[in-house]
Amino acid sequence: MRKNMIKLMLASSALAMGATAVAQTDAAGYPDRTVKIIVAAGTASSPDSISRMIADGLTKKWGQSVVVENAAGLGGIIGAERASREKPDGYTLLLSTIGAMAVGVSIMDKIPYDPVKDFEPIINTMAMPNLLVVHPSVPVKTLAELIDYVKKNPGKLRYGHPGIGTTPHLSGELLQDMAGIKMQGIPYKTSAQMTTDLLAGHYEVLFHNSSVMVPHIAAGSVIPLGITSPKRAQSLPDIPTIAEASDALKTFEIHAWFGMYAPAGTPADIVNKINKDVAAILAEPKVTAWVIERGGTIGGGSPEALRDYQAAETTKWRNLVEKAGLKPKS
Repeated sequence: MRKNMIKLMLASSALAMGATAVAQTDAAGYPDRTVKIIVAAGTASSPDSISRMIADGLTKKWGQSVVVENAAGLGGIIGAERASREKPDGYTLLLSTIGAMAVGVSIMDKIPYDPVKDFEPIINTMAMPNLLVVHPSVPVKTLAELIDYVKKNPGKLRYGHPGIGTTPHLSGELLQDMAGIKMQGIPYKTSAQMTTDLLAGHYEVLFHNSSVMVPHIAAGSVIPLGITSPKRAQSLPDIPTIAEASDALKTFEIHAWFGMYAPAGTPADIVNKINKDVAAILAEPKVTAWVIERGGTIGGGSPEALRDYQAAETTKWRNLVEKAGLKPKS
């Protein structure tokens, strides 16, 4: 009996050592084929833009193709759910959003994955405030004027959003709650179509990532009324914060953030390699400048830092959703 137990222990030890060796070998040779980044957002969105810069940088670093696959819908939940079912070998990654990873669990009755248990955090790529803009057909030039107009015309104006739990949706809901106004929410499958329809005048009000809206503001296609950051953006000094509009809005602050993840069970050494290489790309002057010029903040940090930040954001939004009653109205 004792000899059999010793044999079993030795065999188990050998298996464990062999598994470790395989993992180390995999990480040492990773990647040796194409890597896919599932982006839980549509084309021309902020997460799409940063993912493509990362993919280009990784392709050069690794000598292997890194491709982007957009999977938009339900505020990022469709893309996150798809990635959660992929093999945890480092060859499928996820660029996901605050809505899919920290808000959906509080604002929706059920989502088809666990944002914590089903993923390995890799790195926080960037944070971006939203800009509040209106179509030129709306007879206002400031947020105070918009609030006054909506109070006099309740339910007349419509605001677009790319899904429940996204920051455009939360921004619209929070503004209504704090300002005591009522607008009609118009959900879209993709932020690209949402933006196109605003420019065409199919609805009137939109909160959207500053990286997307800045060119349209410059072209005069929309009128900017405010930014959701606590301070004015250095690159957009003439656009006031939402909080500046009135005392009722003085605590208004929302940022969109986009994190990179891998399916749960992806080897830690592969996760750490990706973290290191993506961090180097984010630190490149041209990437940092692109983010800052659009009013955003460049990301970085360890996988553990993203895990902790995601946990803090989940708690923050759970409390806010419950306090302000931000369950969807549309």
